Amino acid sequence: MCETCGCDDQAKSRLIEWHDVHDDSHGHPHQHDHTHTVTLQTRVLAKNDDLADANRRWLAERHIVALNLMSSPGSGKTTLLERTLDELGSTLAIAVIEGDQETTLDAERIRATGARVVQVNTGAGCHLDAPMVGAGLRTLQPPSESLVFIENVGNLVCPALFDLGETAKVVVISVTEGADKPLKYPHMFRSADLVLINKVDLLPYVDFDVTACVKAALTINPDLDAIQISATEGTGMNDWYAWLRRRRS
Repeated sequence: MCETCGCDDQAKSRLIEWHDVHDDSHGHPHQHDHTHTVTLQTRVLAKNDDLADANRRWLAERHIVALNLMSSPGSGKTTLLERTLDELGSTLAIAVIEGDQETTLDAERIRATGARVVQVNTGAGCHLDAPMVGAGLRTLQPPSESLVFIENVGNLVCPALFDLGETAKVVVISVTEGADKPLKYPHMFRSADLVLINKVDLLPYVDFDVTACVKAALTINPDLDAIQISATEGTGMNDWYAWLRRRRS
C-alpha cells in the first residue's frame, strides 16, 4: 500500500482518448463514438519524482505551460475550464487532461467546447501521478507554445504531494466550503502558486469570510496569489486570464 495515501501500489488507471473520423459513407466528417483505452500499471510513489522531471523536460522542450488544477469535489473546476476554453480557445491552443476515479462525464463536457482532451480514470486512486500525466501528454501531443490544464481528482490532500511535472499548481476553493480550508489542508495551499476563490456570486447567501480565507492562505504561503471569481457569472475571469498570460510569458 502507498504509505502516503493508501492507494494500492499496483493501482490500475485507464487513459481514454477520442478520435475524429474525417469521412463517412457520404464523405462528410463525423465524430467516432468509440474510445481507445490503454491500461496503465503504475506504482503510486515509485520513481514519481524522476518521471515528473521527465514530464517537466518534455514540456519545457516544447515551451508548453501545464497547470495542475486541484480542489475538493464540487468546487467548480470543470465549469472554470469550460468558460476558459470558450473564451480563450479561439486564440490559444489549449488541451486538457481530465482526472477522475470513474466515468468520462467531465471529459465529455470539455470535449463539447472543441478542446483536445484525454480522460484518466484512476480507479481506487485518489490523485493523478507523474506516469499518468506523462501518458496523457504523449497521447494528446499538445503543440508547442500551448497551454495544458490537468484537472486533478477532487481531493485536498494527496494531489498536493505528487509532483506531476507541471509548471504551476492552482487550487480552486468555492465559497460554499469553509473559509478555514487553508488551515485544515496546509500542504495543498503551501504547494500552490494561485488560489481561485470561486462562486463569489453566492456570497450573499453563504457564511464565507473571503478576507479570513485569503489571510489564512497567505499565512501558509506568503507567495500565494489569490483571485476571486465566478466561473458561472464571469466575475474576475479577466484577472484569471491575465494570470495565465503572465505564466505563459
